[in-house]
Amino acid sequence: MHRCTSSTAPFSQSLGCLTLCGSISRHPVSTGAAMHLAGYRALGLDFTYIPFAVTDVEGATRGMRALGIRGLGVSMPYKQAVIPLLDEIDPVAARIGAVNTIVNEEGRLRGYNTDWIGAVRALEEVTQLGGARVLLLGAGGAARAVAFGLAERGAVVTIANRDIEKARQLAAAVGGTAVPLDGAAPSPDHGILVNATSRGMAEVDPRSPVPEEALREGLLVMDIVYKPMMTELVEAARRRGATAVHGGRMLLHQAAEQFRLYTGREPPLDAMDEALRAQLG
Repeated sequence: MHRCTSSTAPFSQSLGCLTLCGSISRHPVSTGAAMHLAGYRALGLDFTYIPFAVTDVEGATRGMRALGIRGLGVSMPYKQAVIPLLDEIDPVAARIGAVNTIVNEEGRLRGYNTDWIGAVRALEEVTQLGGARVLLLGAGGAARAVAFGLAERGAVVTIANRDIEKARQLAAAVGGTAVPLDGAAPSPDHGILVNATSRGMAEVDPRSPVPEEALREGLLVMDIVYKPMMTELVEAARRRGATAVHGGRMLLHQAAEQFRLYTGREPPLDAMDEALRAQLG
């Protein structure tokens, strides 16, 4: 069978063509590939997905056009660097200031941010965000995506960060408030706590970013850390009777939105989630 790549908008696949998607990163991992490939198999799509190790991001975008690669996920440190290389940027991605997804529409490259969608959909599986009061830990790239996503859904956000000036800048951008990270804990007014710092990562610092006694029944806690999936914060939240959302849900939903953008099809979440869990153990 003839193999080729295809990138049309709205997307349709030519008979006999293999459509290539992938990701660009300095240090590729197999997590995204596992989810996307599982989705392609579940729907019988003639797509494939390759994680590329990239040091030349400008060359990678030229290659995307030249080879007709349909979609690329973008990892740090390229989420900002890729922006001036694109033809269009989704308005929310522009406000966040980061692109984690590029879609090739007949040679025009459009940038999106699906991290914010992953975060809000993970939360919306268990609650409504309109009017919710959220304490968000962190003000880095991941936290920016979460903060803008929460603001898009009408939540009121308090940003807690070690660099208070950075917290103030992000809070101003989303209409929230800023507090120091040291000693930050959800008040009775906060219905949701989101950890968007690296605290909890096994290879960074596995400790919870907030003391267990600060958690309570009725609080919703989401940790965007997914290695390990069951962080100390998630486990502590469950012990205290809070509702806990692990980082794998955000990871799944951001990949699912990429899947929609690349294929134009509704992603098979169960198949993608099974592949993610197999990857993360």
